[in-house]
Amino acid sequence: MDAMLTLPTDATMGTIHPTSFVDHRAQIGAGVTIGPFCTVGANVAIGDGTTLVSHVVVDGHTVIGAGVTLFPFCTVGLQPQDFKYKGEPTRCVIGDRTHIREHCTIHRGTVTGRGITAIGSDCLIMAVAHVAHDCALGNNVIVANNAVMGGHVSIGDFAVIGGAAAIHQFVRIGRAAMIGGVSGVEGDVIPFGSVIGNRAHLAGLNVVGLKRRGFDKAQIQRLYIAFRVLYRQGGVFADRLAEARERFGTDPLVAEVLAFIDADSHRGMMRTE
Repeated sequence: MDAMLTLPTDATMGTIHPTSFVDHRAQIGAGVTIGPFCTVGANVAIGDGTTLVSHVVVDGHTVIGAGVTLFPFCTVGLQPQDFKYKGEPTRCVIGDRTHIREHCTIHRGTVTGRGITAIGSDCLIMAVAHVAHDCALGNNVIVANNAVMGGHVSIGDFAVIGGAAAIHQFVRIGRAAMIGGVSGVEGDVIPFGSVIGNRAHLAGLNVVGLKRRGFDKAQIQRLYIAFRVLYRQGGVFADRLAEARERFGTDPLVAEVLAFIDADSHRGMMRTE
């Protein structure tokens, strides 16, 4: 790998520590700081004002947004842990202002999947978390320490993944859902849902998250009643789904949950106990 050890002295161009190796073909934005012992590959683009603190590796066809912070010993865009991967030029994208903490691993996509692993803007991926190939995380997602996800996982905006949670391949996590710590998640989680347990079950709604997102009491109450209709004991789920659609289908939050349930799923829906 060709090394570029220094940048021009213009402050807008940022700095690269002399112990770091940056391929001369990499695209480095204005005001980027690359600390000691980092490695940046040829096909990497790093947005303005981003910081690689130290000992960071970014490789592959990877785009890092503006204002991102990559903390020590995290790796972004390396090849996936998939025997079917044969070196294809798949991608990895990190959105603006996202923080990737120490020892996180984020792998690029595969041609048998979406071809891209994507993390949105304003996310926080805490230490030692793993984002596998072909995962798609929305904006404002928080992934706590030691959480791991298999390939092809989808996580909606404002979702929170608790520490040491494990999310199975192809699982979908809906918008503003909450996954409790040390939960094993094998099925899809509805938007605004809250799951916990090993193996995890749907425990209710993420009411705290709904309040934080600014939804008012009446909106939350309607969603709660619809939830009770969908997940009450007895009867056939298809009938309960039809009832919820008839009674609450015009409510925007309920409609989002119903659309999520209607969508194709590899893993099936997470249910209550």
